[in-house]
This record gives sequence, C-alpha cells and structure tokens, in this order.
Amino acid sequence: MKKRGQVSLEFMLIFGMMLILLLYSVNNITFREGSTSTETLRIQISLEEKNLANAISNTISQVYAQGPGAKSTTYVRLTYLRDPEMLRKGLNINNASLFITYGNYSTEGNGTYITVTGTNVTAVLTGGDKNVFWSRGMYQAVLYTNSSVWAPSGSLTFGSSTVYGLSIDPATLPATLEIVVEWNPDNPNSWAFDSTTGELHININPGG
Repeated sequence: MKKRGQVSLEFMLIFGMMLILLLYSVNNITFREGSTSTETLRIQISLEEKNLANAISNTISQVYAQGPGAKSTTYVRLTYLRDPEMLRKGLNINNASLFITYGNYSTEGNGTYITVTGTNVTAVLTGGDKNVFWSRGMYQAVLYTNSSVWAPSGSLTFGSSTVYGLSIDPATLPATLEIVVEWNPDNPNSWAFDSTTGELHININPGG
C-alpha cells in the first residue's frame, strides 16, 4: 500500500507533465511567427498554390494538344487559399489577394504563375524566400503583359516590370474551384473568374 507522500509525489509529477504538454500545445496553435505551426501552415499554403498552378497548366496543355474546338474541365479543392485569416497567419500578409497569370519563365518555357499578394509583399520566384509558384504548360503564350486578358484584373511589380493577371479576393473562392479551359478560335485569350459560379474560365487562342 502506497503512503500518502508517495501518492502526492506521483500526482505532482503527472500534473507537471500534463502542464508542460498543455503549454506546448497552446504555443503550437498560436501561429506565432517562426513557430512550428506557422512554418507548417506556410508549407501547406505553398503546396496548395503549386497544386493549383499545376492543375491550370495541365488543363491548358490538354486542350492545346487536342486542337481548336477542344474543351476540358478540372476541379481543385481549396482550403488555405480561400481563408484570409490563414493567409495572414501563415504568410504574415494583410489584405491578401490571390494573383494568377501566365507567361514565359526564362528558358524553361511558358506556364502558370500563382502567388499571394498583399500589403508590403515582394514577389520572389527563387531562393529561400520564394513566394511565387510556376508550372509549365504546352501553350506558348505570354499573357502577363496584356491587362485586357484578365477579369478581375490586377497587377504586381516583379523586379522592374509590371505584370498583369487575375486578382482574386480569397474570401470569394469556392471550396472546389472549377477550371474550364477551351480553345475557341473566334474569341481572344481570356481568363475570367466568376465568384458566383465558382468557375475559372480560360480561353486560349494560339492564332489570335
């Protein structure tokens, strides 16, 4: 039979361990800058950006490979990119906006660019501070120099250049984004996001 002193000591040890675990858990979910949870959230946002860029470029490539009159639809689940608070916590960005554009990437070819812009954000494509994600597509077009392609249209400064593209309020994004790409030779290149239907509609026109 244990003595009262032994029971109290064991209880204090268990209580102390539980308190340490509780403090660790609270610290882990506060999303303080530099904490494990903040880094994890930043990685999750980046992965979602890259996945979306891949989905768009792959769908464009499918349509381009099929030729005029082709049409293809892809659905992408969104979690972090549609939550302004998650973007603020994970990226330390206020007034966040999802920016999407299409064009060449040095000698790598052409493709979809995606980043999250906001107050005092500098676009970085390479290195440890990378916050722009690119995915190659078969369609050889540079569209980020044309402001009329995009609706809703926005722009960002990339180095010394002004780049045009879609500027989307994260709160208007659906849980499942419908990406519709078609090749209609009668219409110009266009990218339009409809927040009511949750659809990103893209028309490619290699001859236009």
